[in-house]
Amino acid sequence: MTSTLPTSSNGNGVALGKLRSSSPSKSQFPIAEAKISEVIRERLRQRGVSFLANDNIADHLLPGELETLQVEVADRVRDLLHSLVIDTENDHNTAETAERVAKMYLQEVFKGRYHQQPKVASFPNVKQLDEIYTVGPITVRSACSHHLVPIMGNCWIGIKPGARVIGLSKFTRVADWVFSRPHIQEEAVMILADEIEKLCEPQGLGIIIKAQHYCMKWRGVQEPQTSMVNSVVRGDFRHDPSLKQEFFELVRQQEALLCT
Repeated sequence: MTSTLPTSSNGNGVALGKLRSSSPSKSQFPIAEAKISEVIRERLRQRGVSFLANDNIADHLLPGELETLQVEVADRVRDLLHSLVIDTENDHNTAETAERVAKMYLQEVFKGRYHQQPKVASFPNVKQLDEIYTVGPITVRSACSHHLVPIMGNCWIGIKPGARVIGLSKFTRVADWVFSRPHIQEEAVMILADEIEKLCEPQGLGIIIKAQHYCMKWRGVQEPQTSMVNSVVRGDFRHDPSLKQEFFELVRQQEALLCT
């Protein structure tokens, strides 16, 4: 059996002790210095936890580790700037760019990877409401996991309530949490659907995402007008064509209101 025991150390490194035993007696190997990212990565691997770009790993971070990781990320961003032959020591514009970028990634644009899901309270559907409703447009911001450039767009969520309901604002909070990770849009809509189903177990669920991808607008083909639209329908929305059609019609009506 192998266990990794992190202990404190100075700087960004964390001392790792590895204990291995093939018999009742145990022997301790020398302690090696490791970056906090390596400590976290090893913990995830030992627990069999996925840490893909659009996964959330908040449950596996110990207190203080995110702040230490932010320092390490700033160091790596500084290395990137140096490799781009940018004189950060004398350029007043980029002197603190590494720290700003590290904070942006861990605390803002990729916060959905490192922070817990916002607290969402659900309530019994006392009146047994079963008419569908839609929420939107919800602004969503993400980043293409291929180039780490922005994805910006709108989201509409349609619900046929089940036994429990959640407040309208909570859909916005959960959508922001899910999309604040590196994504491809096709997977993002499925992850959001999974999370909403966990929260309120609706009889029917529909989600539409309409977004522009800066990996196409800013680079590559540099096509400024292209957008991507995709959707997911589950439960009664999938099995009842009339409900699905009603959901899409409600979204069209909400879009029309924005143009008036």
